[in-house]
Amino acid sequence: MTAPRKVLVVDDEPQIRRLLKSALARAAYAVVEADTARAALAAVDIDRPDVILLDLGLPDRDGLELIPLIRAKSAAPLIVISARTATDEKVSALDLGASDYLTKPFDTDELLARVRSALRHTAAGDARAGPLVVGDVQIDLMARLVHRGGAEVHLTAREYAVLAELAAFPGRIVTHAQLLTAAWGGAYRDNVEYLRVVVRNLRLKLEADPATPRLIVNDLGIGYRLMTL
Repeated sequence: MTAPRKVLVVDDEPQIRRLLKSALARAAYAVVEADTARAALAAVDIDRPDVILLDLGLPDRDGLELIPLIRAKSAAPLIVISARTATDEKVSALDLGASDYLTKPFDTDELLARVRSALRHTAAGDARAGPLVVGDVQIDLMARLVHRGGAEVHLTAREYAVLAELAAFPGRIVTHAQLLTAAWGGAYRDNVEYLRVVVRNLRLKLEADPATPRLIVNDLGIGYRLMTL
């Protein structure tokens, strides 16, 4: 029998931990709990979780400081669950290495969907192991080829660079700064309008209805996701 996937829940509020543990257990995940940053780091070392759910408001260290420390120990997807709703907080968390960001209060069904999505793509390398197929779109990062409905789609160098960066993290938010750096270089990290133009062109070439995108979706003020469902 395959061992259940292990989820580390890091939150100092007992009621939140109980809620998360109950929802995750019903979905057949094994749950490990930590109520401090110190306990979280120990659990990462000892329990080797497959997914980490992290609150930012911990008593002994700010969660934003904890993200790179966890990243140094584990490549497991890290989903922030926080009451902080400011865009700059979300961008900081993602730039530091978080895989996703969910604000409190949250819907447990959405949380479980985010966990499932994270587990399907536990590392960027998974996307590079073979072509990524989303609907009638196929993205082959090794061959640098994109097809839609079996026909090759011709992309500019920057269109391909943006799409490849999204495809390396399917289902996850990729920040504006990360996409701009991948396609234009670090000096263009703040030129979001350049990115909007490229994304608009990608949607015209890849989406069934570019006006209602389902493949490349916007996380307002933060970045974009390449949807895999």
